[in-house]
Amino acid sequence: MKVRLKITLCMLSILSLLFGIGGSLLISESFRDTLEREKDTAVSFYRMVWSSLKVVNGLDPYLNPEGITGIMEQLLEQNRSAWAALRLCAGDELLFETSNARDCFPPDLETPQTDRCSFRITGGKEGERYFILTGAVETGEDVTLFLYTAHDISGIYYARNRQQETYLRVFGVMIFLCAGLSYLTSRALTAPLGRLSTASRAIASGDYSSRVRITSNDEIGAVSADFNAMAEQMEKTVLELRRSVERQERFVGSFAHEMKTPMTSLIGYAELLRSGTLTMEEQTEAAGYIYSEGKRLESLSRKLLELLVIQQSPLPLVSIDPVGMLEEFVERLRPVYAREGIVLSLTAPAAGETRLLEPDLIWTLLLNLTDNARKAMEQGGSIRYLLELPEDGCRITVTDTGRGIPPEALAHLTEAFYRVDKARSREQGGFGLGLALCQEIVKFHHGTIRFANRPEGGADVIVELKGGCP
Repeated sequence: MKVRLKITLCMLSILSLLFGIGGSLLISESFRDTLEREKDTAVSFYRMVWSSLKVVNGLDPYLNPEGITGIMEQLLEQNRSAWAALRLCAGDELLFETSNARDCFPPDLETPQTDRCSFRITGGKEGERYFILTGAVETGEDVTLFLYTAHDISGIYYARNRQQETYLRVFGVMIFLCAGLSYLTSRALTAPLGRLSTASRAIASGDYSSRVRITSNDEIGAVSADFNAMAEQMEKTVLELRRSVERQERFVGSFAHEMKTPMTSLIGYAELLRSGTLTMEEQTEAAGYIYSEGKRLESLSRKLLELLVIQQSPLPLVSIDPVGMLEEFVERLRPVYAREGIVLSLTAPAAGETRLLEPDLIWTLLLNLTDNARKAMEQGGSIRYLLELPEDGCRITVTDTGRGIPPEALAHLTEAFYRVDKARSREQGGFGLGLALCQEIVKFHHGTIRFANRPEGGADVIVELKGGCP
């Protein structure tokens, strides 16, 4: 059963219980109060009759039945609306009764036993009226008188019946309106839940961009906002997983491609050597090819091992002076790069400040960035290093005067085996792993690496390392 139907049934049950009990109690109390007033009225009229009889009897102690009949008829004529029937008896002798007394008094009317007034309600059968009967006894010196009165109270019963009928009609209308309003209200309240369910099914079917429209600031609105936040994070996670799978597939394909060329060369030259048909010079040349391709595979395996070590081995950070390390790095490489017409320069603050870094990884980072800058320059140029020391780490900017980076390649530079110029990179001995290794080193130091082309030519590589201060 849906929530909206449950809410509707609960509202109907509560309304039925409260309205039913309240209405019934109200009608019952009203009827009881009216009936008590009728009893009080009957007692008042009964006392008036006795008082009249006593007064007359006191003036004429020898009043005969004809005189009593006359008095009773006078009282009846004066107060016709006060009662429906009267009966006066002296012992077993009937002194007076109205013409309709036999219709109002039942045959089994009890004889009063005390001087107090007794009450009885009769009627209620189909087509009959309701009466409240009073009976009283008055004992004198010579005779005992019994007075019976009948008051018609059919009106209050008919009024109660009309109230009950009206109440039932109103109750039915109220139930109908409550059912409609409860259903509409519950439907409006649960509509966001329906949208949540629809969005959940959409996400389950693969549409991770599905979101819930928030229309309120209540608890359901808060749940909808949390659901949207969860869906957004899930979409990002799934997208990242897809990209990761794509990178892994490209990595495997590129690795297989990189292995294919040297392995083919190795097998081919080894087969030639096994044939024994080569001259000494040819054998030396073949051995040289085998050696160079072996070194190429060794370099490839070393790069992959470095990537694996950085990603899985928790290396400790130590306190070192970045300025001294970069000065030593530039001094070591300056003669080597000078032979290719490349000038290295360093701009750094004064030495003495230390930062938490991993020296070997930083050295590898600088080597790869410098090597990539060298490959971007054909006829020499310059490579400049700018070192800055913010409070939470250090920032290294490597600037070259090479040919720059194609815009379409900026987003893929740190992917394994990616090359901007594949033919030139192979000629220069590259595998496309250098910048991927740099990316892992930067991540290890909780930093970032960014690439940008310079308007005047060349490129900037900005590395921010946030290992912290000791």
